[in-house]
Amino acid sequence: MSMATRADTQSPALHVGDSHGLIRVLGARVNNLKDISVEIPKRRLTVFTGVSGSGKSSLVFGTIAAESQRLINETYSAFVQGFMPTLARPEVDVLDGLTTAINVDQQRIGADPRSTVGTATDANPMLRILFSRLGQPRIGSPNAFSFNVASVRASGAITVERGDRKTVRQTFTRTGGMCPRCEGLGTVSDVDLTQLFDDSKSLADGAIIIPGYTVDNFFAVRPYLESGILDPDKPICKYTKKELHDFLHREPSKVKVNGVNVTYEGLIPKIHRSILAKDRETLQPHIRAFVDRAITFTACPECGGTRLSEAARSSRIGTVNIADACAMQISDLAQWVRDVNEPSVAPLLAALERTLDSFVEIGLGYLSLDRSTGTLSGGEAQRVKMIRHLGSSLTDVTYVFDEPTVGLHPHDIQRMNDLLLQLRDKGNTVLVVEHEPETIAIADHVVDLGPGAGAAGGTVCFEGTVEGLRASGTITGRHLGDRAALKASVRTPTGMLEIRGATAHNLRDVDVDIPLGVLVVVTGVAGSGKSSLVRGSIPAGAGVVSIDQAPIRGSRRSNPATYTGLLDPIRKAFAKANGVKPALFSANSEGACPNCNGAGVIYTDLAMMAGVATICEECEGKRFEASVLDHHLGGRDISEVLAMSVTEAEEFFGAGQARTPAAHAILERLADVGLGYLSLGQPLTTLSGGERQRLKLATHMAASGGIYVLDEPTAGLHLADVEHLLGRLDRLVDSGKSVIVIEHHQAVMAHADWIIDLGPGAGHDGGRIVFEGTPADLVAARSTLTGEHLAAYVGT
Repeated sequence: MSMATRADTQSPALHVGDSHGLIRVLGARVNNLKDISVEIPKRRLTVFTGVSGSGKSSLVFGTIAAESQRLINETYSAFVQGFMPTLARPEVDVLDGLTTAINVDQQRIGADPRSTVGTATDANPMLRILFSRLGQPRIGSPNAFSFNVASVRASGAITVERGDRKTVRQTFTRTGGMCPRCEGLGTVSDVDLTQLFDDSKSLADGAIIIPGYTVDNFFAVRPYLESGILDPDKPICKYTKKELHDFLHREPSKVKVNGVNVTYEGLIPKIHRSILAKDRETLQPHIRAFVDRAITFTACPECGGTRLSEAARSSRIGTVNIADACAMQISDLAQWVRDVNEPSVAPLLAALERTLDSFVEIGLGYLSLDRSTGTLSGGEAQRVKMIRHLGSSLTDVTYVFDEPTVGLHPHDIQRMNDLLLQLRDKGNTVLVVEHEPETIAIADHVVDLGPGAGAAGGTVCFEGTVEGLRASGTITGRHLGDRAALKASVRTPTGMLEIRGATAHNLRDVDVDIPLGVLVVVTGVAGSGKSSLVRGSIPAGAGVVSIDQAPIRGSRRSNPATYTGLLDPIRKAFAKANGVKPALFSANSEGACPNCNGAGVIYTDLAMMAGVATICEECEGKRFEASVLDHHLGGRDISEVLAMSVTEAEEFFGAGQARTPAAHAILERLADVGLGYLSLGQPLTTLSGGERQRLKLATHMAASGGIYVLDEPTAGLHLADVEHLLGRLDRLVDSGKSVIVIEHHQAVMAHADWIIDLGPGAGHDGGRIVFEGTPADLVAARSTLTGEHLAAYVGT
């Protein structure tokens, strides 16, 4: 017995299964990574830092998370893989020690107008089941409470081929919760016909004035011209009642145009299908301007904007119907669910309660389930995605986060840090791309990439502890302890922008005067009403240029030159110097290499396996036809110009034979926001979040307007880049502009001339002005959460 006891007390040798404690990356070359190798400890919190564009996302998302996802997909059958997105193996020599990766990024949750916070999580399905079981009167299954399910009734004969063929009479009904008037959208639209067409013109003369509906547009306009249904040479004002109906409201029908079958349908259903059915935020700016000009949206008079049918709204639990429940602030809804005491649905109530409590725990208790996902900020969307992972029983998985503190007030960052530590303490590996010093400080392990951005980055500058990073001398290490000081003196306003009786969303009849000619920072906890005040209440016609967080959309054919409009003056300069058409110098037009159609690479689709991209042999990846590259400007061809960095191009187009003032002005703005390292022809799909934000900022700097509204411009920016941004904002104000910034970053608050603080809480606990004044007064008063955190930041 004693021998056995001694044997039990001896330390067992390390089991071979416990020796795999590292994720090893050897020779990573994704995007700008320069053959780097790192070892990341498992079951620890590792933070990846570095300036924007240094390669953090390329390493974490483009290499580690992408390979983990690819390997998981390969475990499915070939049949199933055929329905999944195909992923190529990242450019890396060795990747081992990987575990299942769960990506929680900042990509917007589908901006479909039918998508809400409730439908994007498990909350709405559970709530529908709850009402289908307990609601009185009983109206049907959970589908009867869904605004995405229409009611269907059908009857007829069906033939059953089983043994003896026989015809059976059957009826089919399905009760859905969709409002029949607005089809579950909650809004109805009224169209201003004068913005669709000029009735003094004929169709052949270009009567249709909708953007993109030009006379030569085959699918949009030619059916009206050549279908024979309408007279193309007759002014619209002279149409008969039937002709006007055919032009505006005719049901879809097949017609032949030049021997090709196309669909003819009335103009109004056509724009409803092609434009209005899409989320407004996903539309191109000129299309969005047309929608704002031509379409008036109002709450559906039949359902009151709830999206639900009368039957769905008639069924109640106590005094609450499902529309009331979805409109409640989630923190209030959680309390209502706790008050529903019904043993027959106890497991459902417990699961719903956990989900709603997770919203509150993660700082989103101020949302409502009927909030459209297209209106969520990047930070809110990321936290909504986190909901399903908080109570998960999974362990030993890798959670990958992309700046989880984006959009969070300093007061909320500690809560987010606690959640990250909870996930780690359950035995998971947590990888975080982050710039926020408070989150870097809780890391077990830090990987700092750099030293610069783009081609100047892509190397590992430091690996180790936070204390080691502070002493390392890297850019991140040097700036980690940075604290901006309060301004010694503030500017004097040149005027006031009056907002009176603002009631948008949660604002409570707010009156405020926003000073003009100075740098104004609007702050407050997430959900306190900042965006509602600044972007939803500033009167129309105030000359506002708004730079929001909406993502830049573009394919691999889009690049900084095309997005900013820089390519237009460059093409014209090349055309003028060589006596040819500007279209020759576009890889998306006449100058494109015929072999790869201007893509520079040939893509081979391999069904369920990852497609293969090979450099085009004809153009050698330059994207242009050989004859186009014979034309030069200042000794360079167009492919060499697109390969230049912004800094090189600024010098090239600033003087000498290639001097092009219009191009130089755009390049100056790009350099001014810290994008001097960016290649003009680099695909937008390879840019980081911070780079896209600054690209949008540079583009809007040229807009004519006296007031600039910026929504969290520090999102995705390194500590060193924030200093550069503050200098740019100062130059804007000194040039006579008014700048209003919605921001949580304390360095921006400290640099402000005037602060407007909303709160004191979020949702119905916010919506009030709790402070107006200078940063020094806010720190001295310490009367708000923002004041307390700013005082701690500046060390007073």
